[in-house]
Amino acid sequence: MAAETDNFSELDQFDRKILAALAEDGRLSITDLAARVGLSKTPCQIRFKRLISDGYIEGFKAVLNPAKMQLDHIAFVEVKLSDTREDALRSFNEAIKKIREVEECHMIAGRFDYLLKIRTRDIGRYRRVLGERISTLPHIANTSTNVAMETIKEGWDKFGSSLS
Repeated sequence: MAAETDNFSELDQFDRKILAALAEDGRLSITDLAARVGLSKTPCQIRFKRLISDGYIEGFKAVLNPAKMQLDHIAFVEVKLSDTREDALRSFNEAIKKIREVEECHMIAGRFDYLLKIRTRDIGRYRRVLGERISTLPHIANTSTNVAMETIKEGWDKFGSSLS
């Protein structure tokens, strides 16, 4: 068994198999998970609990279908701030978390400061979110929008070979 550590490279093949299996199907029972990774139930459950307590597994959630919920309009917004001192960044970070249409927010090293992924029902709703919510956030200097025409791949691809 791998020693308790926050170092991903220290996980053994069973830990990695558990993570890969759960990334593919987070609803697996311990019995099914154990069978899939080649362990008996008790050692699998011990490893599973350790992976949670060590922070490798942060939680479980349903993967929703945005198109079914009429939320398939995606815009990527480049945000440039007028101030990038720590207090300004903290203020922006706290405010952006409150906008539910912001699916992702990444600080970027490049020609702009943040990249946002915004998911809305349509371009009209996006325009309102941009004008009424995002543009009024603290320290916004300017924004630039790129609208996704089609989603080819979305989400983390269950680790692929990186867990093997």
